[in-house]
Amino acid sequence: MSRPGGLGRGLSALLPEGDASSSGVLELQLGAIRPNPQQPRGSFDEGSLEELADSIAQVGVLQPILVRPAEDGHHFELVAGERRLRAAERAGLDTIPAILRRTGDENLLTEALVENIHRTDLNPLEEASAYQQLLTDFGFSHEELASRLGRSRTAISNALRLLQLAPAVQQMLADREITAGHARALLAVDDASSQENAAVRIRDDGLSVRATEELVRRLTSEAEGQTSRGRRRQQTPYEDLQQRLADALATKVTISGTRRRGRVVIDYAGTADLERLLQILERGTGEELLEEPPVH
Repeated sequence: MSRPGGLGRGLSALLPEGDASSSGVLELQLGAIRPNPQQPRGSFDEGSLEELADSIAQVGVLQPILVRPAEDGHHFELVAGERRLRAAERAGLDTIPAILRRTGDENLLTEALVENIHRTDLNPLEEASAYQQLLTDFGFSHEELASRLGRSRTAISNALRLLQLAPAVQQMLADREITAGHARALLAVDDASSQENAAVRIRDDGLSVRATEELVRRLTSEAEGQTSRGRRRQQTPYEDLQQRLADALATKVTISGTRRRGRVVIDYAGTADLERLLQILERGTGEELLEEPPVH
C-alpha cells in the first residue's frame, strides 16, 4: 500500500542544515527500521493508536520519524517516533518518511528543534505537530516546552488542539485553505462529517472567522435541539402521571412498562423519609394522590 500525501515538511524544516551525509528526508521501508534498545517505550494506548492509524491512512504521516544508521550498515535505528511507526504499520503503509541523523547526541537534536521552531515558516498544523513530537518523543512537559519557546502554556495548548480536528480538516489547514482561526472555531463541532462540511463551506464561500463562529453556533444549536428532541421521544408515556406523583410525594418517582403492566419506583432517603411516604399513602388512595389540584 502506498503512502498518501503527508504533511511531513515541518520537522525536516526544523532540523539544522547539513550536507547529504549528515541529514536528509528519506522514504524508508518499515522493515528496515529497528527499535532503539536504549529507549524502550512502555505500552501504548490502543484507542489512541487506532485513531492515529486511521488519520495516517487518510492523510499520511504528519511528521517524519527520526532515525540514525544502524551498525550493520543496512538498517536504521529509531531515535524518535515509535508511536507513528506502529500506527503506520497498522494503517498498512509500506514506507514512512524519516529524517536521517548521524549524530549520537539527542540532546543537541532536541535543542536544535526547539531553537528552529522560532525561525521556520511552518503552517499551524506543522507547528502543532512539532510541539506534539517534542512532548511525546522527547518527554517535555507543556510548561517546559512553553518556557523553552518563550510562549505561554495556553498558546501551546491551543496549538495542540488543532490536532483534534478531523483528518480532512487538518489537510485543509495544512494546505492553507482555511486559517488557524477558522480551525479553532470548528473544534466546537463534535461530528467529524459536519466539521468537514463546514470547512468546505468556509473555503468555497470565503467565510471570515467571525462568520465561521456564527456558522458553528448554528450547527451546535441544531445538534443540541436534535438531542433534546430525541430525549423527549424517549420519555415514558406516563411522564405526566410520573411528575404528578413526584409532586404529591415530594420525591423522585419512576414509572415504566406498558398500559397493561408496569412498575412504579418511589425513592426514599432513610427510614424517616420512608415512614413519611407510608403516612401519605395511608391517608388516601392512589386516585386521590393523582387528582388534579383545584383551581382557585
